[in-house]
Amino acid sequence: MTYQECLDWLFVQLPMYQRDGKAAYKKDLSNTLLLAQHLNNPEKGFKSVHVAGTNGKGSCSHMLASVLQAAGYKVGLYTSPHLKDFRERVKINGLPIPESEVVDFVEEHQSFFKEQQLSFFEMTVGLAFDYFRSEQVDIAIVEVGLGGRLDSTNILQPEVAVITNIGLDHTQFLGNTHEKIAAEKGGVIKENTPVVIGEYHENTFPVFEQLARDKHASLYLASKNNSTKLECDLKGSYQKHNLKTVLQTLEVLKEKDFVISEKQLAIGLQQVVATTGLLGRWQVVGKAPKTILDTAHNKEGLTYTLAQLQAETFKSLHIVLGMVNDKDLESVLPLFPKDAQYYFCKPNLGRGLATKVLHEAAAVYGLHGEAFDTVPMAFEAANNKAAEEAIIYVGGSTFIVAEVLEYLEAL
Repeated sequence: MTYQECLDWLFVQLPMYQRDGKAAYKKDLSNTLLLAQHLNNPEKGFKSVHVAGTNGKGSCSHMLASVLQAAGYKVGLYTSPHLKDFRERVKINGLPIPESEVVDFVEEHQSFFKEQQLSFFEMTVGLAFDYFRSEQVDIAIVEVGLGGRLDSTNILQPEVAVITNIGLDHTQFLGNTHEKIAAEKGGVIKENTPVVIGEYHENTFPVFEQLARDKHASLYLASKNNSTKLECDLKGSYQKHNLKTVLQTLEVLKEKDFVISEKQLAIGLQQVVATTGLLGRWQVVGKAPKTILDTAHNKEGLTYTLAQLQAETFKSLHIVLGMVNDKDLESVLPLFPKDAQYYFCKPNLGRGLATKVLHEAAAVYGLHGEAFDTVPMAFEAANNKAAEEAIIYVGGSTFIVAEVLEYLEAL
């Protein structure tokens, strides 16, 4: 099969959370364990850092990968979802997995996938772990897809586990309180394995403390890290929390004989985007008007991002906004500024929230603008209306940002 035929089979034939939402979520690791056995347990063939959390796990994963690469290590990086290309999910030293590797893996194991009715995410985890083992990476940074305890990545026995923070997101899967969500994400804590907690929360930290005690795991609180002199090229104000988490995780890795000099640390943090290809984190894609793309999509992430947006200098503010249909609108829409012109749209996937629904819900909170049939149409309208001294902000969903990036790439 061709690479496109392979992608079509992966995306369309099998259920996938990115497209189908709750229908694709499996509360069981049995399929992943069967797949690992089928592949001769690739997860045992490389060292890893396992990164969970509500917000920041993608940024932390990319920062860690960049620093370790600057230190001379061969670094695997597994993240999700992708923005433009499926191969963004699986990288080694910043380079996406070759198309031929994806095709060969699917062709070789397709009958097993069909027989076991594996999900998109289960297959993709198998692909990543098999590739990292075959390429003999020194270490892989592996981002949890959803939750932690029952996530397909949780067959790893990492050098260190990381939990960035806890927020009320994906409550239909993980629970409707901070404590319940913490218990699910805390499932990445393994026996005698250090764990780094990114941010302190009075309701969730006791959950992590108890899990760590039960597993005899050393617990580190990154928010106590006072290393503030280092700078990172990821410019969102929320990255200050992620930076502390990364620095604490690197300290743990150094205790495990990973060698990282201060110079390598500085270089790695200053070149995250160039080294890893990270997209969509306070990404400025235009100057006049200044155009900012950001994937923040829940209350915790948007609180930081929109505060930073309001601190910008502009004569007018234009916001291209779209969301998925399981988003808690009552918690996120009040965060958006009322003095902006809105361009409402729906991401091009089944989970996308209908433009009319978003438009009407936003009006209840004093957010006014026009509704558009597609994301590109909304973005074009914003560009046509915004003056040079204006700011255009694109967000509300990873998938809105992805479609704008695809639109810009095609120009």
